[in-house]
Amino acid sequence: MTNSAIWLEWLLEGMHRVQWALLRAMHGLGLVGDVDGQAAWPWGWRLAGENLLIDQAEARRFAISLLVLAGVMLLLFAAIWWRRGRPWLWGASALALVLAPWPSAAVLFTHAHPTSFHAASEPLTDHAIASGARLYAAQCVQCHGADGKGQGTLAAVQPVWPPNFASPLLWRRADGDLLWAVRHGVQGRDGRQTMTGFGESLSLRETWELLHYLRALAAGELLRATGNWSQPVRLPDMALRCHDAGKRRLGDFQAQRVLLTTTDPQKLLPDPRALTVWLPARSSASAPPDSVDCVVTSVMDAREAVALINGHATLDETQWLTDRSGWLRARNARGAAAWSDDDLLCKSPLADQTTTAGAAAGAVAGDDQLTRIIRSLDAEPVRFVKGGRVH
Repeated sequence: MTNSAIWLEWLLEGMHRVQWALLRAMHGLGLVGDVDGQAAWPWGWRLAGENLLIDQAEARRFAISLLVLAGVMLLLFAAIWWRRGRPWLWGASALALVLAPWPSAAVLFTHAHPTSFHAASEPLTDHAIASGARLYAAQCVQCHGADGKGQGTLAAVQPVWPPNFASPLLWRRADGDLLWAVRHGVQGRDGRQTMTGFGESLSLRETWELLHYLRALAAGELLRATGNWSQPVRLPDMALRCHDAGKRRLGDFQAQRVLLTTTDPQKLLPDPRALTVWLPARSSASAPPDSVDCVVTSVMDAREAVALINGHATLDETQWLTDRSGWLRARNARGAAAWSDDDLLCKSPLADQTTTAGAAAGAVAGDDQLTRIIRSLDAEPVRFVKGGRVH
């Protein structure tokens, strides 16, 4: 999302916050119950921010209509005090509401489930992804295939062909909607069951682990197909041993860039630009080398999760860089000092024209390539919409 569409970001976030606040208020008053441990959305529809992101003409119509509605509220408020002009104000209000460019209801609203506003109750960790991989192999692979593209051995005998997870599909859907689909199944437009639910065979925790795995799988497949992470991907949390004994997990470090590396620490120098985390080939009880800040201790799970996100490419001599929000943005598989502009793998389609130019404008003579990449990350933070929520 470019800076020129910042109004759309505010609109989408506002839509989500209004619906979320309404749900919390109703839950607090006892008007709605719980499902899967969180407040249940009571209606079969919700405002569809993800649709407005695709159809920005309708988004503009909705934004204009909201401004008209705000103006009408002011007119009605004025009518309370100006009795003589009250008929004119009422007439103007009615005319404004009629003439407002209201968007299509089919675009503004979408089908919802009781879990549509649920947030993941299981954190995104390397262990969750590794556990989800085992669950996927046991429950899903025969229909959806090992690569998630819907080419499993039983795909052809399903009521409809399984969807391709190696696409932006998982990023467009709200977490809660995906949760409902896995636990309660999927129905087609004709009401026919097209996928059975797994609520009886998977616990709530396992369901979230499966969804974390699916996004990691999709991220890796997109990387293999396109050469970049065309959808934002987070670096999963993992267990660490650090020089700072008070830090035991990656999540303990807030708002810091992370440089995850499998490079031999003897080839590295301390780098103040990012938290340097070494992912070794095997576990060790020794203290972290002086050239890194932390060493990963959950080695098997971490390597499995990172290999998945990395598209199953080799992990040897590879480095991954996140921004301060934890999004994976760059990867270098050519050695510690061999960074290039091509290593920036998570960027908008306009990044080459806007972000790179902005970063270059702020560059300092003598900057190395990694510093230039970091400037690019800071110049263009990740913004995307999932189920109508800006992240």
